[in-house]
Amino acid sequence: MDEIIRLMRVFSFSDMIPSLSWLDNLRGLVRDMKNCASEVDSIMASWVEEHQVKRISGTNSELEHDFIDVCLDIMEHSSLPGDDPILVIKSLCLDVILGGSDTSRVTLTWAMSLLLNHPRVLKKAKEELDTKVGKNRQVNDSDIPNLPYLQAIIKETMRLYPAGPLIARRTMEDCEVGGYHVPAGTQLLVNVWKLHRDGNVYKDDPLEYRPERFLTSNVDIRGQHYELIPFGAGRRICPGVSFAYQLIHLVLARLLHEFEITNVDPEAKVDMAECGGLVCCKIMPLEVLIQPRL
Repeated sequence: MDEIIRLMRVFSFSDMIPSLSWLDNLRGLVRDMKNCASEVDSIMASWVEEHQVKRISGTNSELEHDFIDVCLDIMEHSSLPGDDPILVIKSLCLDVILGGSDTSRVTLTWAMSLLLNHPRVLKKAKEELDTKVGKNRQVNDSDIPNLPYLQAIIKETMRLYPAGPLIARRTMEDCEVGGYHVPAGTQLLVNVWKLHRDGNVYKDDPLEYRPERFLTSNVDIRGQHYELIPFGAGRRICPGVSFAYQLIHLVLARLLHEFEITNVDPEAKVDMAECGGLVCCKIMPLEVLIQPRL
């Protein structure tokens, strides 16, 4: 996983300047990518094969019925002309792992970093949790709709630091964008980072961290409102948007509710410098002190 994510963050001439793609070969990037892809493919193939063996032998119980089993069920009862079913399953598994692990981790890291730098917001979030949930039980999924300030914190975090600052798309047919002719087959990058910080959209201090802006707004993160599209929009929106959104809320809520989390140096601000790449990560790791709160 670490090697895949590292390679995803490396600048690729093949993607940005095709005429200089030979430089990727020269610096060993293509070799590293091929080696990593081969290793990942081998791991995914072993997972699928293990499930197939269990299904044939009848040793796969209902309790062990997981994502790969669901995919195999679908493949057995449908046909995908021109596509290798096993290849499709391996690709789906990789999408789930890559798209669902690093992005959620990064978003939670940014959320906690912002809260530590804004103690007023952190205090207000804890007060909401204590009032709506109490101190005698854990936060559950059913509590999230009753925590509007927590939801606003997540939206504001995703606005300022979208896990995927650039969203790739390819045109299906010739079109015109902003007065420019775009031929079919052109790869386009939607600058989500710029959209989320656009002063024409967020007229009231677009660069300021202020979750309250979403308390009086019905903006949704599922691609219905283009001023906030951390998961993309349209038919190619992230398929795991609902799961990721629920997971991030629940994890952050439980962290704030059950623990006192402070910066290692109480007098210092958390460094918010970000690194480049497909996933927007912090350059400096977030280091905190954690103590039980309940």
